[in-house]
Amino acid sequence: MTAPGGREAGTTKRDRLPLATVLAANAISISGNSLTLIAVPWFALDTTGSPGKAGLVAFCAALPVLLSAIVGGPVIDRIGRRRVSIGSDLVCALALTAIPLLNHAGVLRFWMLCALMAVTGLFHAPGETARNVLTPDLAERAGTPLSRATSFYDAVSRGARMTGAALAGLLVALLGADTVLYVDAATFAVSALLVLLGLRGIPSAEPARGAPPLSLAVYRADLREGYAFILRTRLLLGVNVMVMFTNGLAQSWSSVLLPVHAREELGGSAALGLLVAVFGGCALTGALLYAAFGHRLPRLPVLTVGFLLCGAPVYVTAALTDTTPPLLLAMALGGLGAGVLNPILGAVFYETVPEELRSRVGSASTAGVLLTTPLGGVAAGFLVERTGITATLLTVGGLYFLATLSPLVFPSWRAMDAPRGTPAADAAAAAGRDGLSSSEPSTPAPAPGPAGTPPRR
Repeated sequence: MTAPGGREAGTTKRDRLPLATVLAANAISISGNSLTLIAVPWFALDTTGSPGKAGLVAFCAALPVLLSAIVGGPVIDRIGRRRVSIGSDLVCALALTAIPLLNHAGVLRFWMLCALMAVTGLFHAPGETARNVLTPDLAERAGTPLSRATSFYDAVSRGARMTGAALAGLLVALLGADTVLYVDAATFAVSALLVLLGLRGIPSAEPARGAPPLSLAVYRADLREGYAFILRTRLLLGVNVMVMFTNGLAQSWSSVLLPVHAREELGGSAALGLLVAVFGGCALTGALLYAAFGHRLPRLPVLTVGFLLCGAPVYVTAALTDTTPPLLLAMALGGLGAGVLNPILGAVFYETVPEELRSRVGSASTAGVLLTTPLGGVAAGFLVERTGITATLLTVGGLYFLATLSPLVFPSWRAMDAPRGTPAADAAAAAGRDGLSSSEPSTPAPAPGPAGTPPRR
């Protein structure tokens, strides 16, 4: 007996299980990221007392993410997304466990903290990428529309950030930042176990078949193909340039500015956890609302309003107040705005980039949007030490506002609202294909797209 959509009766639950597995694994892993987001800056501030050094730790964690994005796409294809996800989570668990262990033993040095955070950055990004790019295939298996699947993916991620941040703020206040790192390590281990058990037998999660051996020439061709597509596709190029700037500015907020502001003005880590949790909760609400109603709305106006809400108002509010309630309101509005960004940009990426090119284009896109993140934290840390927290907040907020005007200024952004199949919509993908050799090795394996493309808040 065949169910609607061509599936055999009784297979719906089986088809939905892989998508549910990826959502659950990513939620657990991202909740661990929220623990890291609060525990590591707080640990660095407690052990060094220096915002500059806290920013340097953020730099050491962010730079390897960029490096792995630059070189990782072809490698992920050949190793297999399931293996990459499991391996990266296990390495991150070991690196995070080592930090409190070395600290309790009295042998942890600042350079060791930087090195261990660099290891987590180097390995975490490929794992999250490997899970994220499975979304189109697993959504099709589950019979879920792509726009709704990307919204669910982001909603689950937002919910995990909210829960993890609230838990982290309380745990740091009650148990200390080093103890929270043990919990963080455990989340990575659980994520690895879920992927190990839940993605068996999924072809798109396994190593690419029929691909030529990964020689230097093949590797260069794969990388060149991805960057060429972005450079020829004005919409993707505009998205990447804008998000490159906003990611760097957002990194300064999460790794230095908000922790320092909470420590100096708001009473400590509990307030920090509350603020991040409110932002995450409202972002979850925004993502769920977009999942329900987003297909009825034009993308560009929604995206523009979302960017304007989640950027400058938060920085300006923090600069002008030393109490929590006004910043809570700004974080709530910013979260609602941020919640619509990833679903929109994720759907645009998957609609614009052909299946056979997603690995290369996604790897290049992720590298591009992460280009400024290593500098965001370290620049903010040293700027705070030289000019003060208020001046730094106003400066970063002003830069964020200017960056988010991009969709209103450049006509290429209008292509995201063109109906699929029309010349305006097809021009983006066609422009990327022009000049690419059909003899280039290609594998049907998508790689980092919207995971790296939307702002990482």
